[in-house]
Amino acid sequence: MVHPDGAHALAVGLTEPIAVRIEGHVGYFAAGMNEQAAVEITGNAGVGVAENMMSGRVHVAGGASQSAGATAHGGLLVIDGDAAARCGISMKGVDIVVGGDVGHMSAFMAQAGTLVVCGDAGDGLGDSIYEARLYVKGEVASLGADCVAKPMRPEHLKELARLLQAAGRTDDPSDFRRYGSARQLYNFHVDNAFAS
Repeated sequence: MVHPDGAHALAVGLTEPIAVRIEGHVGYFAAGMNEQAAVEITGNAGVGVAENMMSGRVHVAGGASQSAGATAHGGLLVIDGDAAARCGISMKGVDIVVGGDVGHMSAFMAQAGTLVVCGDAGDGLGDSIYEARLYVKGEVASLGADCVAKPMRPEHLKELARLLQAAGRTDDPSDFRRYGSARQLYNFHVDNAFAS
């Protein structure tokens, strides 16, 4: 597809193992609900690229606006440039590799999957996170509620190396730090029932 001129909802709901190349910038929700397909976008992507993706691969050669990979259950989302606020919000199993920076509240309420950030992360990274794994090479402005730094063990370095390779990157996994849930928000505490 050539000259999309920022059109919305392109390559949405694909369910076959086909390859789609979009040459140019796309609008909202490109490659949403993807299942099996490999979608390449040679420009920038608007809000919600690869939203609710189930499987397959979506590659954005430029940058992405807010909520990239929101609620996605599986597959691989690669963004070569920066991603704006809420990248990976409520992700449920997707792997996301961002070549640049991510904006504030990225991986908010992330339940499963992996977010790799090769640049910096904005405020509130991983706020209210569950079991998703976050790897950041650059600086983190601030961590969100219940998100903490965690040790990098050999299995994490191996996972990170696999994802970087899959994204076509040459970054050294040992340059990254890992973040995840402190697991303090998992249980209801009756002492907090009437807190205002």
